[in-house]
Amino acid sequence: MSDDGCLPTVGDMDINHRSEARPRSRLGLPFWQIAGLAALAMPRAFLHDAGIAVPGPVQGLLVFGPPLVWLVVAVVRRIPSPIVTLLAVGGLYGVGLAIVHNLFWSDVFSDRPPELGGNLAGALPPGTEEFVLRSAASVSSLFTGIMVGLICGLLAVAAQRAIRRSA
Repeated sequence: MSDDGCLPTVGDMDINHRSEARPRSRLGLPFWQIAGLAALAMPRAFLHDAGIAVPGPVQGLLVFGPPLVWLVVAVVRRIPSPIVTLLAVGGLYGVGLAIVHNLFWSDVFSDRPPELGGNLAGALPPGTEEFVLRSAASVSSLFTGIMVGLICGLLAVAAQRAIRRSA
């Protein structure tokens, strides 16, 4: 309400001033930014599964660069719950890994597809066996992404605390 007790009109509004800051999502970043951060890590998966070798320094950049960017974004943006945010990033990265691994499955294992061993060797029809193995690879990919996100989130919390103490 305005000072005179009336509701404000369009003429009373200042288009250059926002009265309230836009609330953050529960994840600390908009979804498109979370997806973008996860996508940063996908080139390594594509290159690896496609069998494209890259020089050592480039490989190091592809492996450590994306999680380092995740960490820096969480700290610089002062994300309130970096563990939650980076778990979401890692989870999407894991989903991406699972998709890439399944897309390249036939190329990677063209010579000799993986097989179940032990008591299960030859016990399942080939299609069922492939489904079981692809599912296990997908779960492993998701777990990998979540663990990378968790580690980055814990490091971000530690960095945020260190910065607050030094300020």
